[in-house]
Amino acid sequence: MKTTAAITGVQGYLPDHILSNEDLSKIVDTSDEWITTRTGIKERRIMKDGASSDMGEHAVRGLLEKTGTSAEEIDLVIVATVTPDYPFPSTANVICDKVGMKNAWGYDLIAACSGFIYGLATGAQFIETGRYKKVIVVGVDKMSSIIDYQDRTTCVIFGDGCGAVMLEPDTEGFGLQDFMLHSDGSGRQYLLQKAGGSAKPASIETVEAREHYVHQEGKQVFKFAVTNMADVSAAIMDKNNLTSDDVDWLVPHQANLRIIDATANRMGLSKEKVMINIQKYGNTTAGTLPLCLWDYEKQLKKGDNIILSAFGGGFTWGAVYLKWAYN
Repeated sequence: MKTTAAITGVQGYLPDHILSNEDLSKIVDTSDEWITTRTGIKERRIMKDGASSDMGEHAVRGLLEKTGTSAEEIDLVIVATVTPDYPFPSTANVICDKVGMKNAWGYDLIAACSGFIYGLATGAQFIETGRYKKVIVVGVDKMSSIIDYQDRTTCVIFGDGCGAVMLEPDTEGFGLQDFMLHSDGSGRQYLLQKAGGSAKPASIETVEAREHYVHQEGKQVFKFAVTNMADVSAAIMDKNNLTSDDVDWLVPHQANLRIIDATANRMGLSKEKVMINIQKYGNTTAGTLPLCLWDYEKQLKKGDNIILSAFGGGFTWGAVYLKWAYN
C-alpha cells in the first residue's frame, strides 16, 4: 500500500471571553435578529490578552498529550494564519519555542479562510514522501486584532480560536486521499487588509483611515463563496466517484450558514452530515475546520469519508477528501 498522511489526533482551543450578539448590539447598530438571520452566528470568542501563538501553544500541548507524543518527536509545524504574532519571525517558530518542539522546523502559511486545507495538503506531502513521521498543522486566528468594531458588516462575523491536527503515515488506505486547491488574486479588492504590508506600510494616515482592519465587500464575497465552495466540493466528489451516500461528513468553513447550506445542497447531503458550530464561535478564519473536527471528533468513525471545504479572502478556495483514521 502507498503511504498516505492520516490525521491521528485533533485538539482545539478557545478563549474564555464570549461576545454575544446582545453585547455587539450595544457597540454598533445591529441586533441579534439581524445577525442570526444573515449569518447564523449567536456568539463568538474573543482573546482579551495574548497572541495567536498562545492559542496555538494551548492547542498543540493538548494535541501532544492526547496522542501520547513528546515535543521532541515533532518534525514540522505548519501554521495557517492571517493574524501572526509578528510580520516575522513566523508564529510557527514561536509555537515551537513555547512548546519545546526543539527538533521541528516550521513556517506560516497565509491563505485566509482556506489556510487550514492549504496547510493540510502541504503537510501531507512531507508524510507521503517518507521524509517525516509527525507533522502538526495548526489553524489559528485572533481576528479580533484586525476587526473594526465600528464596522457592523464585519465585526459581527469574526471570532478568535485555534485547532491543530497531527499528521502521521498510514499504509491501510486511511488519511488524505485527494485535494483540489484554487486561488484568484483578482478577488483581493473585495476582501483584504489594506495597510500594514509593503504595498502600504503603516503610517499615521493608514491608521487614521482605519486601513489596518479587515475590509470586506460582503455581497461580492458572498457571491463568489457560494459558487466556488459548492463547485469545488462537488468536483472533488466527481473526481473520486463519490455519491452523496458515500460521504459521511462535510466539514465546511464556518463563514455563513447560507453558504454552508448551499454547499451541502449542491453535494446532495442532509443536514445530519454537515458539521456546524458557527453559532458558537463565528468565523475563526483558519481555525474553523479543525475546530469543527474537534467538536465532532466523538462522532467520527474509522473509515468515514470526509470532505473539508473552504473559501477565503484574496480569493482562495478548495476541498480535501480524507478517510478518517481512528475511532
